Amino acid sequence: MMGWIFLFLGIGGSCFWLSLHQPFPEISRRYAYLVLLAGSVLIISEQGPRETSETVPMYFALGLGVLGTVKGSWDMTRTMRDVIVAPFAGGMLCAGSAALLVGWWDEGGTYEHISSFILVSALILMEIYLVFRGLIIGVPGLSWSKAGLRQIQRGLLEGPSGAISCFERSWDADEEWLGAMSHAALIRIYIHLGQEESAKNSEKYLEEFGGWDVVDSAWIDAIDSALNSVSESKWSEPTADM
Repeated sequence: MMGWIFLFLGIGGSCFWLSLHQPFPEISRRYAYLVLLAGSVLIISEQGPRETSETVPMYFALGLGVLGTVKGSWDMTRTMRDVIVAPFAGGMLCAGSAALLVGWWDEGGTYEHISSFILVSALILMEIYLVFRGLIIGVPGLSWSKAGLRQIQRGLLEGPSGAISCFERSWDADEEWLGAMSHAALIRIYIHLGQEESAKNSEKYLEEFGGWDVVDSAWIDAIDSALNSVSESKWSEPTADM
């Protein structure tokens, strides 16, 4: 049981720590809370007077693994808002499935053994893909761009989690238009903050991408609208980071 407890606490703690470096930290943070809650339940059950079945943590890992893998894969490939949940949830899915199949191994025949081996192999291959796609390739620049716009709407312009920090990470060597959009947003933010020197520096970089002509007018309007709403709000000054 202690091995499972350490697994849950380790995955939950890792997701929570890595969420601090994500454009949308609330996604992996919520999953971290679920995993840590499951680990806490196992700790309580371990201290209880009645012995807990060995399959309980396996089913916990299987359930949280399936939930996190499905939701995390959607966020990683479709919405591109998170790359942390899917790899860690996939690891829990592999651990829970493999443990359950090992427990049923003696009761199965040749067909069940072959099926179990194929299933575990497929899950391991899936986990390798999720780790490569999520943890190695990392967060796409477009995600940071989306997060930057959201931070402007929240009034968080400066600081480690502010809009400026998000747009400074919003680069992609294969998509130059994304760099142009980020510099255009930075120019508007610096002008809003009265930082003329920083705005001029970003303007120089924007010219390298083709100038204002390559930036979609709808993007500029969205940035200006968000900055105007900040100016008109009584919360126009950032109070805290996420």
